[in-house]
Amino acid sequence: MDETAIIETPQPDNLWKFKTLLIGGVIGALVGISAALLLIKRAEQKGQSLAITPVKGVQLGVMVAGLLRSILLLGED
Repeated sequence: MDETAIIETPQPDNLWKFKTLLIGGVIGALVGISAALLLIKRAEQKGQSLAITPVKGVQLGVMVAGLLRSILLLGED
């Protein structure tokens, strides 16, 4: 049997799942890169290197968790 990788096309009933994952992944990557660029730009304007303290890291984590919770609630009525 041939051991080359075969990429299977998703079945029509699972196509929406694939599209959702693909679009969500692309949007997440673009938002992440944009956020990193903004942080870099702000640090350069201040003439400092980027330093995220543990407190700021926890604050960011809580905000991201809140955002994910809000996204999760979008599907509920």
